[in-house]
Amino acid sequence: MSIYGIGDLHMDSSGKKPMDVFGDNWINHDEKIFEYWKETVKEGDLVLLPGDISWALKLKDAKDDLEKIDRLPGIKIITKGNHDYWWETKTKLNNLDLDAITFLHNDSYIHKNIGICGSRGWAAKDSDEFNEHDEKMFNRELNRLELSLSSIKDDVSKKIVMIHYPPFNSTDKSPNEFVDLMKKYNVDICVYGHLHAEGHYFAVEGNIEGIDFHCISCDYIDFKLKKIL
Repeated sequence: MSIYGIGDLHMDSSGKKPMDVFGDNWINHDEKIFEYWKETVKEGDLVLLPGDISWALKLKDAKDDLEKIDRLPGIKIITKGNHDYWWETKTKLNNLDLDAITFLHNDSYIHKNIGICGSRGWAAKDSDEFNEHDEKMFNRELNRLELSLSSIKDDVSKKIVMIHYPPFNSTDKSPNEFVDLMKKYNVDICVYGHLHAEGHYFAVEGNIEGIDFHCISCDYIDFKLKKIL
């Protein structure tokens, strides 16, 4: 069993949100992702998808995109991104009756003694135009991550956090409060996305304070799923 990750699929069944505004490498990017996915992932593998899955605004419009993902090999875990406006309550998401997708929201998923947790996260406090609303959202997402981490009651061999926003400050790329929380709960691995094109400058990877960090925005990893474990 292998664990892979890829974020920011930005799927668009409507064809109204082409991603090639970020560069020619985004042309037919979903086809690139799916082709590599089918060549690489086996049925028993796990695929982590930390947000920005579909440009759809409503759940009914995102269903086509989610069903395409559902039909791909592997067990998929999805957390929310800042552009996932279609995201509804856990009950409504589960009522889609998808066979191989689990949506994380204030909870966790145990897979072969590995605990998977996550939240959307939020923009760093030192980012441009961070305001009182952002402060509220930052603290709310921090609480949601703690709810997710604390929901693991049994001993697990490893803990993995999926978060959409990079859990680092913008000015010096130092770990922020989300990393402090991960350390509190002895997290081993963190995957995140959100960064595109020139934003790749803000990517931080490697072992930092005992946690292995992976940036898996799809264009950052050349639209090929990254093996995490």
